[in-house]
This record gives sequence, C-alpha cells and structure tokens, in this order.
Amino acid sequence: MNVAKTGYRVFSANSSAACTELAKKITERLGVELGKSVVFQESNRETRVDVKESVRGQTIFIIQTIPRDVNTAIMELLIMAYALKTSCAKNIIGVIPYFPYSKQCKMRKRGSIVCKLLASMLAKAGLTHIITMDLHQKEIQGFFSFPVDNLRASPFLIQYIQEEIPDYRNAIIVAKSPAAAKRAQSYAERLRLGLAVIHGEAQCAESDMADGRHSPPCVRNTTGHTGLELP
Repeated sequence: MNVAKTGYRVFSANSSAACTELAKKITERLGVELGKSVVFQESNRETRVDVKESVRGQTIFIIQTIPRDVNTAIMELLIMAYALKTSCAKNIIGVIPYFPYSKQCKMRKRGSIVCKLLASMLAKAGLTHIITMDLHQKEIQGFFSFPVDNLRASPFLIQYIQEEIPDYRNAIIVAKSPAAAKRAQSYAERLRLGLAVIHGEAQCAESDMADGRHSPPCVRNTTGHTGLELP
C-alpha cells in the first residue's frame, strides 16, 4: 500500500523480540511496510534512535511493549517520540499494550504518583494519543493531556477460552480476593461458569499504612494562662 495514500506509518521500538514481532503482524494486517528506524544501546547504556525516512506531515504509530527492563523501554519510547516530533510528524500515537507504572497511581506515604509523571513525560516528548489495554484504574486517563484509548482484553480472552479449551464448561472462575470478585463475576456470567471467591484477612502493605499527614499535631509546652488548655 502506498504511504502517500495511507498518510500514516508504523514504527517499532526495540524493547524485545516480541515487540518487533507484534509490529510486523500489525503492518502485515494493515498492508503497509514497517517504518525504517534504528534503536540501539550505546556502550554506556544510553539509548539512541535514528529515523531512516521522512515522516513530515504524517501520522505515526509507535509499537512498544514493556519487557522486564521497564525503564529502558520507556526511554526508547520517549526518545523515538521526540525524534519523530523534531522530524515534523503530524501526530504521534503510542501503542502500549501494558502501560508501565500504572499501579503507582495513588499517593503512598511521602512518595509520588509516578503514573502522572510518566503521562507528563510522554506528552512533553511529543505523543498526541496512546492506545493501551486494561489500565489498573480508569481514572488514570485523567493524568493525560491528550486522548487515551483504554481497550479491554476480556473479549479476546473469552473467545480464546471458548475456541481453544474444549472442556472449559467443567471449569470455575476464581477471584483471588473480594476486591476482584466483580471482575471475576463478569467472566463467569459471559462464560456461564460458577464463581468462587477467596476470602481472607487483607494484609496491609507498608506503603498503604497511614502517613504523618493525618497525625495530630505535637504537644508543645506553653507558658500561657494555667486555666487555658492548648492542643
């Protein structure tokens, strides 16, 4: 398919072999060629990106999966997006099946909301849209200053179970905790299976403990009136 007619290009980061394979399958399905770029690590572990073709005025899709080396994958995505931005791409859309740091979307103790930081970094690098799947919380979409497509994997998982597992009718859906019961019930209803919920006493992690912001103020010694009690 002619690039001039489509008006978009698909590029792949170099985070893993699975990322390259996914990008090739997407381009084959779309009938376009994979964008020419080089993503590699310098001897000092710095990430370098070279775009080998013109992207001026085009819509660009960047395919980036997240392997175990999360931070390297993030830097690849940021640097590639910035390289395409400085090459005058019209729109830069990130296709990120699993969005990293999505579990760090709440304030814990005196930490930070890292997911909000990453959203700001992506916008600053030049991304104008992202496509992801099953964000840890729907409210994460509010961290971004550009549109977010939060797709669902459940239809594909249900289709896979129905087509690839012959005796799935003998199975049961198990929720690992009461908090996951609602999601498990959705699968159980669509597959017409039984539902089991594992109950237990929740173990509060150290990060979930109350911090000092809700503590009472310290008692201070005062030399005021003896009949006046100060907190």
